[in-house]
Amino acid sequence: MPPWGAALALLLAAIALLGLLAPRLRRLGRRAVGVRTLPGAGGPDDEEEADGGGPADQFGHGREPLPGGCRLICKPSALAQCLLRALRRSAALEPGPRSWLSGPHLQTLRHFVLPAGPGPELAREYLQLADNGLVALDWVVGPCARGRRVTNAGGLPAVLLVIPNAWGRLTRNVLGLCMLALERGYYPVIFHRRGHHGCPLVSPRLQPFGDPSDLKEAVTYIRFRHPAAPLFAVSEGSGSALLLSYLGECGSSSYMTGAACISPVLRCREWFEAGLPWPYERGFLLHQKIALSRYTTALEDTVDTHKLFRSRSLREFEETLFCHTKSFPISWDAYWDHNDPLRDVDEAAVPVLCICSADDPVCGPPDHFLPTELFHSNPYFFLLLSRQGGHCGFLRQESLPAWSHEVILEYFRALTDFFRTEERIKGLSKHRGSLLGGRRRWGTLQKREVSPSSSLDEIFSWKRSYTR
Repeated sequence: MPPWGAALALLLAAIALLGLLAPRLRRLGRRAVGVRTLPGAGGPDDEEEADGGGPADQFGHGREPLPGGCRLICKPSALAQCLLRALRRSAALEPGPRSWLSGPHLQTLRHFVLPAGPGPELAREYLQLADNGLVALDWVVGPCARGRRVTNAGGLPAVLLVIPNAWGRLTRNVLGLCMLALERGYYPVIFHRRGHHGCPLVSPRLQPFGDPSDLKEAVTYIRFRHPAAPLFAVSEGSGSALLLSYLGECGSSSYMTGAACISPVLRCREWFEAGLPWPYERGFLLHQKIALSRYTTALEDTVDTHKLFRSRSLREFEETLFCHTKSFPISWDAYWDHNDPLRDVDEAAVPVLCICSADDPVCGPPDHFLPTELFHSNPYFFLLLSRQGGHCGFLRQESLPAWSHEVILEYFRALTDFFRTEERIKGLSKHRGSLLGGRRRWGTLQKREVSPSSSLDEIFSWKRSYTR
C-alpha cells in the first residue's frame, strides 16, 4: 500500500460512518454551509407536500408540480410545455418504496466512495491538442444488450458526451449512465481532462475549472467522426462548470442538440469560498492531491508544489494551482472572470436541464447555490428540483439505475421529438432564429456536414491522435 493509502482508508471510513448517521445529520449537512434549511425539503416529517408546497415554493412563479414531489422551474414556452408533459408521464419520477439509501449522505457516498465495480467496455483515444497537450476520450463499446433501441429516426445512434466531475474521478454514477445510454441506443463517450483518469500530462498545463478550450477541440473531433448524428451532453457535479462554459462561449456555434447537468455547481466562486462540510472538503482535496502527486516533478517549474500539496482547502488548492503560478500569476478575481461558468450564459443557445436535490450535502440548500433568476428568465434553462437525492445520487431500489439517468434520456427523447415536429410544421428553412422568444433557432440540429474526405489539417488544430 502506498504511503497515502492508510490515510485515505481512514478518511473514507470516517466518511462512511458519517453516512450511516445520515438520518440525524440530514439537517446538519444542509446547515453546514451556513444557510437555513428549506421548509418541506426534509424527510418523512414533511408529508404536507400534498398541498403543493415543498422545496420549490420559495422560487415563486414558474414552477410546475411533478410526481415524486419534484418541481420543474422554468420560463413558460412551447418547449417547456413539451418537457412538462414528458416528465409527468415519466415512470422514473413515480415514488417507490422508501429505501435505506434515501439519506443524502448515503446517496452521495455510494457513488463517490464505493468502487465503481465492473463497468462498460471502453475504447480510449488520446487527442493531441493545439498546444501539444493530451485529452482522452473513452468510447463505450460494450456490452451491447439485445434489443438495443436506436434513438434517431434516421438510423444513426445519437452520441452522448459525458463529462465527469472536475476532480477526475470516474464514479459509479457516470458508468451507470453510460451503461443505460448504451442500452437505449446512444453511443456514449467520456471526456477526460489533462492528467485525469490515466490521461498523461505531457505539458505542464492543467485545465482550469471553467476553461472549455480543450472541450471545444474534443467536440470538433467527435463531430468529424459522426457528422450526421445528434450530439447530446451530460455533466456530473463540478464538471458542469466545463459544459456550461462551453455552451456560453460557443453560443450559436455549438454542435449540441441538448444538454443536462446532474447536481451542478452553478455559483462556483461562492462554493469554493464558503467551503464544503469537512468530510467532503477533505475527501475531494485528498483525491486531487493524490492524482497530481505523480506529476510533482513536471509541475515544479510552474507552481509551488510544496505549497500546493500542503493546501488545507479546495480554494487554497485551486488558487495555488492556477493563480499563484510562477510564469503568469493572476488574482483570484481575475481567475473567476475567465472561469465562472455563467459568465456567458446569456449566449447559450442549447436547452439545458439541471437536476438538483434540496438535500444536496455538497452544494447546500437551493436558496444558496441555485441562481433561480436564471431559470425564470432564460428559456433555454430548466431546473428539475427534487426533495431527496443527495449530490449526484437520486437512487431508487438497488437493482434499478438512478432515476436521474432515466429522466435525462427521456428529456433528450422529448427534445428530439419536439424539434422534429417543429421542423415538419414550419419547415427547416423558416424561423431558425425564433423558437423561444425570438432567439436563435436550433441550428445545432442541422449543422453543415463535413465531408469525410476533408483534410484533417483543415479541421483540427492538432496534428495526430493516439489510440489504444
